Amino acid sequence: MRIAIVTDAWHPQVNGVVRTLDTVIGELRARGHTVAVVSPDLFHSMPAPSYPEIRLAFTGLRGMAKQLERFAPDTIHIATEGPLGWAARHYCLRQHFPFSSAYHTQFPDYIARRTGMPASLFWPLIRRFHAPAIRTMVATETIRTELAGQGIGPLHHWSRGVDLATFHPDHVPPDLFFTLPRPIQLYVGRVAVEKNIEAFLSNTHPGSKVVVGHGPALEKLQAQFPDAHFLGQQSGAALAACYAGADVFVFPSRTDTFGLVMIEALACGTPVAAYPVAGPLDVLQAESGVMAERLEDAIAGALKLDRRRCHELGREFSWAASTDQFVAGLAPMALETTDVRLTHARA
Repeated sequence: MRIAIVTDAWHPQVNGVVRTLDTVIGELRARGHTVAVVSPDLFHSMPAPSYPEIRLAFTGLRGMAKQLERFAPDTIHIATEGPLGWAARHYCLRQHFPFSSAYHTQFPDYIARRTGMPASLFWPLIRRFHAPAIRTMVATETIRTELAGQGIGPLHHWSRGVDLATFHPDHVPPDLFFTLPRPIQLYVGRVAVEKNIEAFLSNTHPGSKVVVGHGPALEKLQAQFPDAHFLGQQSGAALAACYAGADVFVFPSRTDTFGLVMIEALACGTPVAAYPVAGPLDVLQAESGVMAERLEDAIAGALKLDRRRCHELGREFSWAASTDQFVAGLAPMALETTDVRLTHARA
């Protein structure tokens, strides 16, 4: 099958969306599928306001058509609701070409955090974007319930996986970890306002706080929390060593749809502390993490969990199963209901 994936999030960005797409694309190609990625590097782009690491690419119908028609896909998947996603949506509607979409990011909450405006103002735009999709893929049941409540559907389950060859407990921790006061509390991810990292860094549980990642809020947080340890971007075995060497992984975000870093931490045997929100509610079990409205309580509880059991539960997340779910959610090129749905969809 020839699969076109249109995404505004792609390399050199480092985030859960890129890592998910990159890994699934590798699985698809290993199975014999031909995959083309329509991403910002194919077009003129500009840095996103307040987030220069993200490039916003802009193209009209003609530019998107050129990329897609050159590849001649059997199916089109639109991964993100950014400028390229809207351009691909426009193309599909014009060509009466069925497509699938995905909901990776809580954009209404994300934009609300950055603008101070209520999230309810942005849901109509999200509904409009996904309305003509044959299926919208979602990672968890909590997000499925939320989107259904917002009138978005049909919805299709697409979970996530973990690279078990890389993420396991048998890594030697970084040298720094041998000198820090215990327990070592670890955060991994984008260093940005929507990740709520201040809540992690300001929690009062004793020990050391370590941040792995990069982003627009890095300098501010370094100045605000000089006792924390900021290790920058890490990947592969170096990242796995950070997970394995920590005593607890703290996931302070309230706006993620899944939280890939949680299952990576679990696969390395590290328990998770989080808020009881979408993502943690679906990923964590009583034996692998503790959720509480006070992070101090969640951290204290997580530190009591069995690391061996955390590792066992982390191993249950498979990229092979995730890829099976993705393929099942793709829109076929010819679908009897397509013309009816596209007639009623708003361009």
